[in-house]
Amino acid sequence: MDSQSTQTVADNANLSPALRVHNLAFYYGTKKALEGVTVDMYQNQVTALIGPSGCGKSTFIKALNRIGELEGDITIEGLVEFYGQNIYASNVNLNQLRRQIGMVFQKPNPFPMSIYDNVAYGLRVFGRISKTVLDETVEVALRGSALWDEVKDNLRKSALGLSGGQQQRLCIARAMAVRPKVLLMDEPCSALDPISTMKIEDLIHSLRNEVTIVIVTHNMQQASRVSDYTAFFNTDESRIGQLVEYNLTPQIFGAATDSRTRDYVEGRFG
Repeated sequence: MDSQSTQTVADNANLSPALRVHNLAFYYGTKKALEGVTVDMYQNQVTALIGPSGCGKSTFIKALNRIGELEGDITIEGLVEFYGQNIYASNVNLNQLRRQIGMVFQKPNPFPMSIYDNVAYGLRVFGRISKTVLDETVEVALRGSALWDEVKDNLRKSALGLSGGQQQRLCIARAMAVRPKVLLMDEPCSALDPISTMKIEDLIHSLRNEVTIVIVTHNMQQASRVSDYTAFFNTDESRIGQLVEYNLTPQIFGAATDSRTRDYVEGRFG
């Protein structure tokens, strides 16, 4: 997809980008996983990343807060900007970057500590905070993640005793407690039952006023329900991930311009 089509979307929406990606390529060792990705993701909007397995969606989302670097020998080409700052510049503080661009993973990963301490963890890492402020922030984050009423009487109990859906909402509360500007979600509902999935989707809708959300999902119905914009990734003959098409979600699901996008969203492949 070229930069002109990205710009057209931005002009029509009259929105400001939180993240701008230009000509991004990503390598694991010598193996290229992504090539030529150019896209703007807009402030306080939900962008869904869809596409078949192995097309680079998770690799792409991990490039947006540099967590992909934890996976070993990687190389990045191109540009990723967060509110105008090149996140791959040599002077970037990774802890601060990942505080502002939080991430929720496919499998809930609560820390082996209390519910309270899970939510307070990031705040304590970034400095000394009074108990009053911690208590208030934990409550606000749990309320914002629609979990407060379920756990308010058990805050000192282990987070590992929560159900899978509750654990995922706790991980979202933990990420939101440090007040990020962007929240990345890598298939956050893939391990959850339908009721828990519905709660996470409702949560995504409620959070869009506070944070920009980028979500990877294999569920086409979920992408159409929760997102404002959708990006379709696919692989070429060399099995390199590429961004095929990006637009408003109703356009992608109702009038995609690329036949590969139409085939995928209509279930003819993938």
